[in-house]
Amino acid sequence: MPAIEVGRICVKQAGREARKKCVIVDVMDRSFVLVTGPLKVTGVKRRRVNTNHVVPLQDTIKIKRGASDEVVAEALKAAGKLEEMAQKL
Repeated sequence: MPAIEVGRICVKQAGREARKKCVIVDVMDRSFVLVTGPLKVTGVKRRRVNTNHVVPLQDTIKIKRGASDEVVAEALKAAGKLEEMAQKL
C-alpha cells in the first residue's frame, strides 16, 4: 500500500491547519504533495505541503490527479466521509 498517493486522506501536523484532515490531490516529488481540504469542508486551503508534515490515514477516495475542490467534495460525499472530514483530531 503506497502511503502517499492521489486520493489519500491525511492529517496535517504543522502550521495553522494542524490536526485538520485533508486529501492529497497531486504528488509533486518525493518531498512535496498538493493537498486540499477542501476549504469549505475542513478549512484547509489548497497548497503545497512537505510530506513530513502530513500523516496518511488508511482511507482513500477515488479522484483524478489535480481534481478541483468541487470534485473532491463530491467524492467525499459519495464515500460518506464528508462529516468525518470536518472533525479535528
